[in-house]
Amino acid sequence: MRVKGGIVTRQRHNKILKLAKGYRMTRSKLINNAHEAVLHAGEYAFAGRKLRKRNFRTLWIVRINASLKKLDVSYRDFIHMLKRNNIAIDRKILAKFAAEHPNIFEKIVAEAQK
Repeated sequence: MRVKGGIVTRQRHNKILKLAKGYRMTRSKLINNAHEAVLHAGEYAFAGRKLRKRNFRTLWIVRINASLKKLDVSYRDFIHMLKRNNIAIDRKILAKFAAEHPNIFEKIVAEAQK
């Protein structure tokens, strides 16, 4: 007598179809199409998590640079001054200060220029 894997297969298919819910056309209905779509979606999600870090760093640099232009300091020189004076503040915090607390940011720039 042979063993039929109907229940296990159905569970596996349902798991894939649940992940593919909301996809367009047959990608959410047919198991082969759904499986391929889910695999690709996973790859895109993985790459997107890496890109998000890159994009945020770029955004922080743009915000810092915009605030530094008002103070007639180049971004390159500012970062160099921070490192030279052992001021360890990351770009995320600097961008937050530049956008929300410009007076604190000016003090940091002044401290870096000493």
